[in-house]
Amino acid sequence: MSDLITDWAARAESVARDVLAPHADDVDRTGRWPAESVAELGKSGLLGLTVPLEFGGAGQGAHTFSAVTRALAERCASTAMIYLMHVCGTQVIAAADMFSRREGVLREIAAGRHLSTLALSEKGSRSHFWAPVSRAVADGDAHRLSARKSWVTSAGIADSYIVSTRSALADDRPQAITLYFVPRDAPGFHCDGAWDGLGLRGNASAPMRLDDVPVPASDRLSAEGEGFTAMMNAALPWFQLGSASVSLGIAQAATAATRQHMLASRLEHLDQSLSSLMNLRARLAQMQIAVDTQRAFLEHVANLMENPGPDTLLLLLESKAAAGEAALFVTDLALRTCGGAGFSKHLTVERNFRDAQAGRAMAPTTDALYDFIARTLLDMPLF
Repeated sequence: MSDLITDWAARAESVARDVLAPHADDVDRTGRWPAESVAELGKSGLLGLTVPLEFGGAGQGAHTFSAVTRALAERCASTAMIYLMHVCGTQVIAAADMFSRREGVLREIAAGRHLSTLALSEKGSRSHFWAPVSRAVADGDAHRLSARKSWVTSAGIADSYIVSTRSALADDRPQAITLYFVPRDAPGFHCDGAWDGLGLRGNASAPMRLDDVPVPASDRLSAEGEGFTAMMNAALPWFQLGSASVSLGIAQAATAATRQHMLASRLEHLDQSLSSLMNLRARLAQMQIAVDTQRAFLEHVANLMENPGPDTLLLLLESKAAAGEAALFVTDLALRTCGGAGFSKHLTVERNFRDAQAGRAMAPTTDALYDFIARTLLDMPLF
């Protein structure tokens, strides 16, 4: 790992320890958006981590992004998910050469004054985020958007949203979609519910509704009808790696908490610590092996993102599924090992267990990824 990656990871660990961790329990208990934590991400330069140097950002790549996201997730997975979606939105904006406001928005992101997110999945097509059912309507120099978006992270709070719809052109190709930059204060754009989830309770992943929202044609983030390609090239790789990094951070947190519990807790009637029990040591060993295996795999995937090869897509597809299932395995073992102390929320492992469940349900779901992986292996089209 280079010195620069290490420096950014250390900065993220400091922010996570000093700011995210003190608020994490309250964020989880009340389901509130972690305003203090996100503000610190802006002040520390982390919001601009992947913004190109020419626009005032840090210009960092996949390795640094993964290390930073893991560090945040280890302390507060809700904040890490907000960060992940912001980086995905940022990457789409950075790749949109035709977007007239690109430089201004990216400079605001780099300065820590602008938070972005994705608004892709729709109620009508559910977790099939690549297939919106809404369609834009061309109206002179503007396009009007009407859609019901589901599971929008930072809903109503983020400053901008990357919105997908079917093309305004008479194009019936299933993937003929267009991406738009929609600011939070656009008329007719508002939250359509509240978020009260099992885990990741602070990421405000609520539905949003667009009611005839006017968007200048110049605010398109892809060529007309070519948003699917932009989504696959600019958003999906970072989302896959980032989601896997969140899962790994959660697993790391559960492993560390279990280790500490085993060292600190005693069976007083036997005058022994929990660490004296061979079965508990075996569980801890399994947890650590899973964490180390996923960390090595994600470093390999990050390297392939920065140096693409023939297996890049396949391993990106594998990354979220593998890390998500590993987090479920590790957090389940953590609860079993810590017993009542974990179940009663005296430790972080109960929160870690609930947060880990999200990886399986977030689009693309684990089941969908298994199908994509097999299709890739069998030389079949993904869509």
